[in-house]
Amino acid sequence: MLRMGSIHKTPYLYHAGPLFALDIGKTSMKLVQLAVDDPAKPKLIGYGSTPFDTDAIKDGVIVKPEIIAEAAKTLFGKNVVGTITTRRCALTIPTFRTFTRTLELPLLNKKELADAVKLEAEQYIPVPLSDLYLDYTINSRTKTGLQVLLAAIPKAIADSYLELAAIMGLEVVLIEPTMSSNSRLFSKDKQSDATSVLIDIGSVSSDISIYDGSMITTGTIDIGGELFTDAIKKGLDVTRAEANIIKTKYGLDKSRRQTDIRSALEPDLQKVIKEIKRLVRYHAEHYGTDRPIKQIITVGGGANMPGLTDYFTDELRLASRALDPWKVIGAHDLQLPAVHDRPMFATAIGLGLVPPKGVFK
Repeated sequence: MLRMGSIHKTPYLYHAGPLFALDIGKTSMKLVQLAVDDPAKPKLIGYGSTPFDTDAIKDGVIVKPEIIAEAAKTLFGKNVVGTITTRRCALTIPTFRTFTRTLELPLLNKKELADAVKLEAEQYIPVPLSDLYLDYTINSRTKTGLQVLLAAIPKAIADSYLELAAIMGLEVVLIEPTMSSNSRLFSKDKQSDATSVLIDIGSVSSDISIYDGSMITTGTIDIGGELFTDAIKKGLDVTRAEANIIKTKYGLDKSRRQTDIRSALEPDLQKVIKEIKRLVRYHAEHYGTDRPIKQIITVGGGANMPGLTDYFTDELRLASRALDPWKVIGAHDLQLPAVHDRPMFATAIGLGLVPPKGVFK
């Protein structure tokens, strides 16, 4: 994660306090504020979502912040369930717009580690470091070495998010890739001790990660919920609105047109299967067979398609299930979103689980 006020672990001038999570996707934004005083059951304070015009973002950069800022007025003014009590926020940037890599390094002091991470970044990231914000997190430490997660975000993208926040009057204290937020959410799951494949199915792309106590490696494929809708539209010769209803109501489950739907979706789904298998092989080659992958976990708005997890189970011979992000928090008297809308809040809830004091190191 990139903690604002610095890169490379410089202390902050801010004081710890409440914050809310703001997840800005390609077509919509979601926000969640949690009270994390009780880590066992964080309390939901407020949440909401609103769509915006897709012209606002191009190649990951917010090129028309006024469009999103205007949508945010509606979100904060009319669409918040509960309340948002602060202007301090944490932001996510789509994982496929970032660079992440797990590094195996010897035991090093703080300065040596920062230098080693920089050298690794220069070797593996195909972008000049002067164009990136760079940070790292130590995943694990043994007697002989360190496992470090490197994260780098293009400055053009991060700066566009900061410009939007300034227009909205928000104080940004943290930016991180969406998959980091999803990993934090999954860490609260009762079965998170098993080595798992996490799949975040967004509107236009899917991020796939291997999780074993922390995020080990990540891949991205340009397949998402919108492409599923387009495939059904073309394959079944229906309108886009009808295709979206078919996707969310029937999906791959048994229905009168199950064969036609599966046939339409199969090419895109097989691309997802291929990427999962690639990451599974990578895990086996680099980490051996002591911690075999046990399950597949889906999150994100596209994860609510009926029959999708059964498809993954059949194709990969691994137990698969969708992660309900709302089970790890206490809603108290707040009304939850409709069932089919709940998965899309996974990233925002995962980001909102950051303890405020944990931002300042």
